[in-house]
Amino acid sequence: MAKKSIIARDAKKNKMIAKDAKKRQELKDLGDFDKLHLMRRNGAPSRHKNRCQETGRPRAYMRTFGLSRISFREHAVKGEIPGITKASW
Repeated sequence: MAKKSIIARDAKKNKMIAKDAKKRQELKDLGDFDKLHLMRRNGAPSRHKNRCQETGRPRAYMRTFGLSRISFREHAVKGEIPGITKASW
């Protein structure tokens, strides 16, 4: 599991991204890249990192489920994800 401080930092970045999105889009439409460059970095959408909703793990993230591969497998084996079955042949 990821450290709580890192998960909190990521949540803070996501709030900044949502807050600054409108202003960033206006500056891009005007073509005023000097002012855009002066805005805070953590408000940029490229700073967003997908994380597992359960564990906060940033790697091996599955977008459709919002889980890492480890959490996904645990839920799939328990039958908690509809339509997913473990392959065996």
